[in-house]
Amino acid sequence: MSPTPLSVLDLAPVSAGRGVGDALRATVELARRVEDLGYQRYWLAEHHLASGVASSAPAVLIGQVAAATRTIRVGSGAVQVGHRTALSVVEEFGTLATLYPGRIDLGLGRSGQRRIEAGTPPPAPVSAPAVPAQVVDGLLIPPPFAYARVLASPRFAQASALLHQPGAVPPPFADQVADILALIRGDYRDADGLDAHAVPGEGTDLQVWLLGSSGGESAQLAGVLGLPFAANYHVSPATVLDAVAAYRAAFQPSAALAHPYVIVSADVVVAATDEAARRLATPYPTWVRSIRTGAGAIPFPHPDEVATQPWTAADQELVADRVDTQFVGAPEKVTDQLRTLRDVTGADELLITTITHDPADRLTSYELLAKHWPG
Repeated sequence: MSPTPLSVLDLAPVSAGRGVGDALRATVELARRVEDLGYQRYWLAEHHLASGVASSAPAVLIGQVAAATRTIRVGSGAVQVGHRTALSVVEEFGTLATLYPGRIDLGLGRSGQRRIEAGTPPPAPVSAPAVPAQVVDGLLIPPPFAYARVLASPRFAQASALLHQPGAVPPPFADQVADILALIRGDYRDADGLDAHAVPGEGTDLQVWLLGSSGGESAQLAGVLGLPFAANYHVSPATVLDAVAAYRAAFQPSAALAHPYVIVSADVVVAATDEAARRLATPYPTWVRSIRTGAGAIPFPHPDEVATQPWTAADQELVADRVDTQFVGAPEKVTDQLRTLRDVTGADELLITTITHDPADRLTSYELLAKHWPG
């Protein structure tokens, strides 16, 4: 069996007491180091209006990372196309692919597609039987998280308003993806049959991915188009198996892929001992809570700052699915857990995201994992 590659998903996290510049410089340094460690690709997430995340302009940061490295693939995880036009995406990433041929991944996500509804609170959820947690061949699949509270947040509405022009309505996701692919191929035609050519962008060797958290449109579209697919265990662990199953069921061979290819994400903290890793991960629930309340990711706290903070039952329920599925421990423990994730999901590659207060501890986590990962 061929070794299973490991890759990196980075949010350029800002640590409490440190600045945004520190976070961006740490991202570039981490990319240099993980390239030497053999990680296959380095993806930058897209987050907006969060004081604890500096990756708000992934194309810009991808350019910095690509310039600082030599061979590792660099890309987006993912561009929120609901806030963008197909042409702007292709021109930006086409520029990167022209400067760094054979190294740029264009990951596309559906975020922003429903932004026109952001200013209106969602209807009251219909009560449904609680879905219990289950363990599938050793992999925890927690109950699904209800996102209604986040979507109803004034902060969510504000972000939606700031990310698009007044009155703008994004086209359907499938149409945007089709336009992006056509512009890259060079055969784009509008409704009147008029052609258009993205410069740079057309004819570049961009590797296009779709990212998704469920078995819905993104997974199915990736399959139908024969594109590689990224499924989020670290963001939506309850639906990861649905996502990969829907992708594989819909898959049709294409010029890009003859067979399905799935990368699955995992939130990981590795240290020399289980105790040391647990301490580094102590702020994680507080950080996730800041996201889940709709306020936005806060700067990642120091472990000593949160060790004695009281937690209510509601707080614990808000973050339980993500906290319970974070892989934290010594290398042997975490590699066993990652093997289980790989085997149960059938992942062809694992996408590792790690956040610690001290960037040095984050680097050590990636070093220990690379050293002990059996492939």
